[in-house]
Amino acid sequence: MTTADFDYVREYVRVQAAIVLEPGKEYLVESRLHTLARHEKFASPDELVAQLRAKPQSDLHRKVVDAMTTNETSFFRDIHPFEALKKGLLPEIIKRNAESRQLNFWCGAASTGQESYSVMMTLAEHFPELLSWNFKYIATELCQDAMARAKAGRYSQLEVNRGLPATLLVKYFARQGAEWEFREDLRKRVDFREMNLIKEWVWMPPLDIVFLRNVLIYFDIETKKTILGKVRKLLRPGGYLVLGGAETTLNLDDGFERVVFDKTACYRVKQASGKADQ
Repeated sequence: MTTADFDYVREYVRVQAAIVLEPGKEYLVESRLHTLARHEKFASPDELVAQLRAKPQSDLHRKVVDAMTTNETSFFRDIHPFEALKKGLLPEIIKRNAESRQLNFWCGAASTGQESYSVMMTLAEHFPELLSWNFKYIATELCQDAMARAKAGRYSQLEVNRGLPATLLVKYFARQGAEWEFREDLRKRVDFREMNLIKEWVWMPPLDIVFLRNVLIYFDIETKKTILGKVRKLLRPGGYLVLGGAETTLNLDDGFERVVFDKTACYRVKQASGKADQ
């Protein structure tokens, strides 16, 4: 891949998705473009990039952005946030919202759905009463192919073997040929929507819990600040933001304070007299 082609692709991806592809990532870009080129019947990544240049507004550009997004995920990934959900966040919110019986949850990087369905299994196993509440679960994702897979809720044997206990597999999934399909009644409770975090956001109600895990790491500092500012405005008083283990609001948005539940750092909006625990 030529330097000019790499620069063209990385600049387009930066503008459209705010994903930063640093110099030295040529091998990654070329590898992913090679897979896409083969799928789209191009002889090489070079030929694919030539087509991108010739038709700047084509659907191929969206596919390139999709190819550059990282959809690494698994069921109950980094188990601690789900323990925090079970032992701290949900009991607190259930007590606070007992009168309104409302719970609004947003997963901001849904990928192929494993995280959202892990949350749904946590609710069904430990807080089944929440499913009779005015409960909204919104899951957004940039990549259309990943979103389609999430909506279908079907996973290979390899995927269900990653993080999913056998007891939950048997209880919440049905075998469909070579795949496992997540239970329809719970799958339909998840409202999957396509959304680009750096562009206009879909409408969302005031939120009690936001999972925005392992996505901020791909953005530059200003984009992180913008996204965190939007999240802060959407959170209800006492609502929680859960980030990835390597992510923080520190030095990005001083409107949050840090609260630790079961080895998981969560973030809530500071009250007027609150002090950060950063």
